[in-house]
Amino acid sequence: MNKAKRFFIFLTVLLTLLAGVMVGMMIFPVGTPKESEAPMPSPESLPGFSAESEEQQKSDTEKPQEIINPEGKTLQERVAPPPGYERTEARRDSLTTFLRKYPLKKAGKPVLLYNGEEKGNQSAHMAVFKLPMEKEDLQQCADTVMRVYAEYFWKTGEKERISFRFVDGFQAEYTKWRSGYRIRTGESRSSWVPGGAHDDSYENFKKYLRMVFAYAGTLFVGPAFILYTVLVMVPVIWSLYYSLYAGSPGHVVMVVDVCRSSDGKKAFLLGQGFMPAQEFHLLKNPLHEDDPWYYLEEVSYPLQTPEYSFKKGSFRRLEY
Repeated sequence: MNKAKRFFIFLTVLLTLLAGVMVGMMIFPVGTPKESEAPMPSPESLPGFSAESEEQQKSDTEKPQEIINPEGKTLQERVAPPPGYERTEARRDSLTTFLRKYPLKKAGKPVLLYNGEEKGNQSAHMAVFKLPMEKEDLQQCADTVMRVYAEYFWKTGEKERISFRFVDGFQAEYTKWRSGYRIRTGESRSSWVPGGAHDDSYENFKKYLRMVFAYAGTLFVGPAFILYTVLVMVPVIWSLYYSLYAGSPGHVVMVVDVCRSSDGKKAFLLGQGFMPAQEFHLLKNPLHEDDPWYYLEEVSYPLQTPEYSFKKGSFRRLEY
């Protein structure tokens, strides 16, 4: 085989190899990733994504628990415990439970006076209780506490415990009143006199309360218990704490609920009636605009409520 023929064969093989390489590169392009290895799309490329929506989700997660629920119809539904706190345990038939489940007026409603007019100061309350109120200027501050007790004992059927002491020391028992006796006043000391038949109706009960409000006043509440200025706290069970401060005119506010944190801290809610006679209402805490809870570790003296100031040594327990 001559040189020309050998060269022709070599050139043919070389061209065949080069053609094979080119065909392979066309089928499998160099540097192009396979479909399964394609990069994941960034969040910004997804439909509906925006940096603002991500920040909003983060904000919603970190949003603090709302304490006030305007739709709540009772005290425990309207006012939640602060974050990290829980309401103290209470028996189903306790005064604490009675107050927690007591109905409230709709959020934003004003406090009304005994004559239906609005109270002058509408900035002191967080909610208004639907506690009954008479149309005379009688059910003021301590009278409101007596009304709470009386309504509680009426509802639980413990009517024999409805009893209040008049200013002159006379003990006015409801059971005596309902049996037909009436109270004669104006002498050196009030006394019972026959006055009619047995009547255990709610209307007769209200007549009894009007007499109590007129002659027990704000200086005397409960059997053989004298109080002047009063701060009342409801503990775990139904008994109350009062705060006494000699002076006139006196005042009473009532702790209507208590909660506790896991590390033992306590907080409480305050309710009051006032002068002139007005609806029982839940007080704000001057230290916290949207949080009515009073935190025990924040208590200092004088203890300032929206409409009254209490001196040190005010807390007392009323054993009813």
